[in-house]
Amino acid sequence: MFRPLSIFIGTRYTRAKRRNRFVSFISMTSMIGLALGVLAMIVVLSVMNGFQREMSSRILGMVPHATIVGVNPIDDWQPVAAAAMKNPEVTAAVPFTEMEGMLSYKGTMQPIQVSGVDPALEGKVSIVAKHIVQGRLDALKPGEFGVVIGEITARRFRLNVGDKITLIVPEISTAPGGITPRMQRLDVVGVFKVGAELDGSMALIHLADAAQMQHWQPNQVQSVRLAVKDLYAAPQVSSDIASGLGAAYKADDWTHTQGSLFSAMKMEKTMIGLLLLMIVAVAAFNIIATLIMVVNDKGADIAILRTIGATPRQIMAIFMVQGTVIGVVGTLIGGVLGVIAALNVSELVGWMERVSGQHIFSSDVYFVSNLPSELQGADVLLICSAGFIMSFLATVYPAWRAAKVEPATALRYS
Repeated sequence: MFRPLSIFIGTRYTRAKRRNRFVSFISMTSMIGLALGVLAMIVVLSVMNGFQREMSSRILGMVPHATIVGVNPIDDWQPVAAAAMKNPEVTAAVPFTEMEGMLSYKGTMQPIQVSGVDPALEGKVSIVAKHIVQGRLDALKPGEFGVVIGEITARRFRLNVGDKITLIVPEISTAPGGITPRMQRLDVVGVFKVGAELDGSMALIHLADAAQMQHWQPNQVQSVRLAVKDLYAAPQVSSDIASGLGAAYKADDWTHTQGSLFSAMKMEKTMIGLLLLMIVAVAAFNIIATLIMVVNDKGADIAILRTIGATPRQIMAIFMVQGTVIGVVGTLIGGVLGVIAALNVSELVGWMERVSGQHIFSSDVYFVSNLPSELQGADVLLICSAGFIMSFLATVYPAWRAAKVEPATALRYS
């Protein structure tokens, strides 16, 4: 099989045992370092993708994807929901009312965001029913002023199902100051745990009870809550629906309440990726040191090749091939091992917990009880491409030095 001279000699130099064992050792460590860097990047970014997926499914499974809010209380929410369901991106539309207030229990207080929901419809837009750890969501009955609270709130106040707690909400009045507190006694009928900060900042009551606390009619609601297929399309979808309904409605979406959190998570992933990329860069720079020593070691060979007609470009290509082979092999090994590790990291951590008897991710401390991982092909492609490019660029300077070797000088001192 015909092979170009540069590829034939470059691959032969890579396979051959060199007289200088130290050069061989440096070459091997460069390859190993590149493989470890690629492996680490794939595993870490996959774990960060897993955490982001868990946060998205839990937080955005509880808060509204989008809402169509009435300027005034909505008397009949079904036409609004029907108009929203005409949009192909909307999967569900249910009535919703939201209030902010304070929970008080035996002199202890905490701020709370109270959502008025219809227990029969809430499962279409929320995951809360799947995360009830005490009581039941359908125990919320109109007129009974029941409340479902988060696990952190229950633990903070030491509450259980059947206990009573006071909700304080601001009420506009004609009194001096314009706002007076309104107190309502609530019965704890359920406790949910989604494993996020919402466990300590959110509570659910029945829609009719929320309307009564707002001095509305029992059938009046504040908004219609939407669930959409593409979370990142929620701002545009809700805006289009509100525009079609007229000036009496306005749109809101999850990016206003949770957007900063997910922006921070995206920025964190980017910064950690750049830091880990430095590991790959260090391994790629080791290729420079390896090739420079190889050039010095092969000075006589270079001189002989030049005297029999090899051009400087061919000499340069020989050492670029050698360094690229080191980079490609190291990157491929790291990529394969990284994919295998990312796909099995959850099982590996579980095995370590069983062997050591220690819980690395305790559900009492973290919002997840295992190490989540989500391997994304785009991440693997980007990481391996970065490894290939940096290892190729690392070959340019040593190969250029090899091309500049003068045959007479090299043979004189060989």
